[in-house]
Amino acid sequence: MGLRREGRELALQILYALDSNISSGLPETLQAFREVHPEVTGRVREFAEGLVHGVQARRETIDEAIKARSKNWSLSRMPRVDLAIMRMAAFELMFCPDIPKKVSINEAIEIARRFGDKESPAFVNGILDEIEACEKNETSSEEQ
Repeated sequence: MGLRREGRELALQILYALDSNISSGLPETLQAFREVHPEVTGRVREFAEGLVHGVQARRETIDEAIKARSKNWSLSRMPRVDLAIMRMAAFELMFCPDIPKKVSINEAIEIARRFGDKESPAFVNGILDEIEACEKNETSSEEQ
C-alpha cells in the first residue's frame, strides 16, 4: 500500500472517530490515534493529519458542496463512513491543486470499497464526480 493510501485510510478513521465522538476534540483524537498506531511512519501520519486538519478547517464549505450535490439525502442520513470519505476527497478536490482530481476520486472509491458497504463506491463516486465537475467549471470561469 502506498504512503498516501495509507494516510487516507488513517485520516478516514480519524474523521470517523471525530464525527462519532463529539465529546473528544481534534487534539485528543489525534493523540489517541498516535498512541494506538505507533507503527505509522512520520510521512504517513503527516499526510493523514494534514487531511484531517484541512477537512476540519473547511468542513462547513465541504459539507455545503456535498449537500448541494446529494439529491434527497441530508448529511445526517448518509452513512458516516461514506460521509467521512467524501469530506476527505472533497477537501482534496477543492483545496489541494497538487493532487490530481482523478486520483482523489479513484482513491475515495477504493477506500469506500474497503470500508463502506456494497452501495458506497457508487454513492461516493456520484457525489465526487459532481463536485469535480463543478470545480472544473469554476476554474474555467476564473481563467477567462
